[in-house]
Formats: sequence, C-alpha cells, structure tokens
Amino acid sequence: MVLMAHWISTSCGNSHRTVTSPLVLSQVHPIQICDMVAVARIINATLVVPELDKRSFWQDTSKFSNVFDEDYFITSLANDVKIIKKLPKELRTATRAVKQFRSWSGIDYYEQEIASLWDDYQVIRAAKSDSRLANNNLPPDIQKLRCRACYQALRFSPHIEAMGKSLVDRMRAYGPYIALHLRYEKDMLAFSGCTHDLSIEEANELTAIRENTSYWKVKDIDSNEQRAKGYCPLTPKEVGILLTALGFPPTTPIYIAAGEIYGGDYRMADLTSLFPMLMNKEKLATVEELDPFSNHASQMAALDYIVSVESDIFIPSYSGNMARAVEGHRRFLGHRKTISPDRKLLVRIFDKIANGTMKDSKKLSSRIIEIHKRRQGSPRKRKGPISGTKGTFRFRSEEPFYVNPLPDCLCQKKSTRNENSTDIVINHLSIWSGRVGDLSKWGSGQNGF
Repeated sequence: MVLMAHWISTSCGNSHRTVTSPLVLSQVHPIQICDMVAVARIINATLVVPELDKRSFWQDTSKFSNVFDEDYFITSLANDVKIIKKLPKELRTATRAVKQFRSWSGIDYYEQEIASLWDDYQVIRAAKSDSRLANNNLPPDIQKLRCRACYQALRFSPHIEAMGKSLVDRMRAYGPYIALHLRYEKDMLAFSGCTHDLSIEEANELTAIRENTSYWKVKDIDSNEQRAKGYCPLTPKEVGILLTALGFPPTTPIYIAAGEIYGGDYRMADLTSLFPMLMNKEKLATVEELDPFSNHASQMAALDYIVSVESDIFIPSYSGNMARAVEGHRRFLGHRKTISPDRKLLVRIFDKIANGTMKDSKKLSSRIIEIHKRRQGSPRKRKGPISGTKGTFRFRSEEPFYVNPLPDCLCQKKSTRNENSTDIVINHLSIWSGRVGDLSKWGSGQNGF
C-alpha cells in the first residue's frame, strides 16, 4: 500500500498499495509532512517523499530534497514508517484513490474509512494534508512519532543548515536578539483581506490579487471586521508600539524573519525609527551567499525558520503556519521564550492611541505587559476546545498540537543540579533549558520582560 503524499502499504502479503499525495505546502513548514508520517503509520502504508506546492503565490520550484535532508528523513524514521523517494514502476499506472481526508480526524477514521480503500486501490493520493489529524486523543506512540518526525527526522538540507547557522552567528555578534516574524507581506495581506492604514490604490491591488487567485476561496472580506477579531497581522508601526511598551530599548538587535514587506521602506519607517538595529538575510549575508536560495521562497523561509528557532526571543506578528511551527519547536527545545501578541486586544489599544484617547505612557506600558504576562511560551499543557463549541468549530478552537506538544512529547522533572532548574525530557533526550529568559534583564524587569 502506498500513501502518496505519497504512501505504499506493507501489509497483505507481497502486494503493495500506495497513498499518494503530493504534499501541498504553501511555505516551508513541516507540520503537514509530519502528520502524513503519522497517518502512514496508522494505516500501515509506505510513504512516498512528498512534493512541495509549485502553484502557490510565490511559484517556488523547489523539490523536497532542495529544502530538506531527504536521506536523513528516510533513514531516521525507518523503524517507524517505510519511506521511499519515488513510486515504484509497477505502481505508476495503478488505479489511485484521490481522497481529501477529513479535517482533525482520529484513529478510527483512518483505520476504518481510509484503510478500507486498500480493498479497491493500490495507491491513495491525499488531496489535502493540512490539519488532517486530530490534535488530541491519539495513542501516545502516534503523538510521539509526530514530534520525532517534526523535530528530529525533518531537518533542512545541509546547504540551508550551514547558511542558517551563519546567519545565527552573525546575529549573535550583536548580542542577544529578537526574531520578529513580520508577516506583513503582499500574499498575506491579499489573502486575509487586511487593508488597515493602506491607501485606496494599495487596497484595490490586494483585492484584485485575492479575486484572481483561484485557490483562495474567500473573496469578500471586511477588513475592519477582520482586524477587530484579531485576524490581521500587526503592521510594522503597531509592532514598534508593542515592543516599546514591552520595555525593549532602541538598541535591541532584531532579526526580521520575512520576505519583502508590503510598502517597503516607507511602511517600515516607524519601526526603524524606534529600533534602528533591524537586520534580515539581505543585510547579514552577501548577494553571492544568498544567490543559491534566491527565487526560492521555501528555501528563504527555511533560513528565517532557523534564525527564529535559535533566537533569544521570538515574536510573531501573525499566528500563521510558520509562526506556529516555530513556537512549537521552541517549546520542544526547552520552552524558549516566545511572546505571542494578543492582536484582538492590541488593536483596540492602537485605535485609542490613534484617536488620541490614550497616550504613550507608563500606564500604557503596564497594560500591554499585563496582557502578555502569560503569553511567553512558558510550560503548560495544550489547551483543549472552548466550552460549548461543537463540530468543526470545536476542533478549530483547540490549541494546535504543533504549537504546544506538551504533554505528549515533553515531560518535566525536578533537576538534581539545582532545585530551581528544570530538565525538559524529550523522547528520552534531556535538554537543558538554561537559555530561557536570556533577555529577561531587558525593559522594565517586570513579568519576565
């Protein structure tokens, strides 16, 4: 059996069945791949190395092996799931089932409904791979496999790892740094319909992009409503207000993990005036060094991912796929500090500042610090669904598995070295969490800031 994302089952004697799904990724984030590894294990299938999305907004032609260490991925999971690089010749003409797996599904769905497809098909193609596996109530071995796949087996290709490490070293030369995932890019603004503080011409451009992108299903979006609900990325100006209120000094080194910011230098002016030590790939590396990655959005995003995971503090302006993956990875590595902005509350404050009913003051700073006191990535169990929600809304309200893999993949125990220290035990590997809070001396000194 083969699951194509792709997959081949290893049951039923000498026969092979395949689940094939060119695994669709809009940017480099490992979540979908890791879930497909777990699904392959559940239905006893062989996974064919996934293809990356080549029809996304950025039209990236990267192959899996251009972004990830393909051989390491295959060998490191050999005891869990059989993974092959290509569909065997004898199965390339086999009849395939193309299946859109149900979102947030559990073991019963895959063992019964999906596994039953092997009775009629040798190959199954997973039409979609995002959020296809439940966050909770899965067997412990499946949850641990998800983490093993995501945080140990799925590593970037050697040339990306090497360049990423160089960028981290160059940022560290400036001292402890913040990685700011500033998701204020054209594709995100067009997709989300967020046009706050943009000109009419800019808003019309973004609307046209959304309407002309066929695989973006929602076309009619109220920007003000989106922003009020906290569904819009913070603007660079808003990020500047947030960082200042949290107490970070103007000399703070900040790595901008992003592609081209919509509006360029003009849109970045307010943030730059407050925090002039803004760095990015293009400032830290030469044109020649970045040339192999240029015109490949997935590979450029992988570099940002590495610098973000290794940062002293990570702050996302929007909780998209990459931000969630980075936050979860940092938790896995010992709950490294991640400040998650409460956009819904922040926009109310920003609007009051804009209309003059609130001033930039100690009171404002205290308010914003208080809002984020418990939004720093500290150890806690993953949040379940919101009470009273049902069906899809119930699953949507859960905290995603990869945002917080606690307690499935992490456990805590008192350290014998220091009664105030904590060991994070991950898959029988002990990782010292002493890096957490390196920047706590910055700012007001309150609440870990």
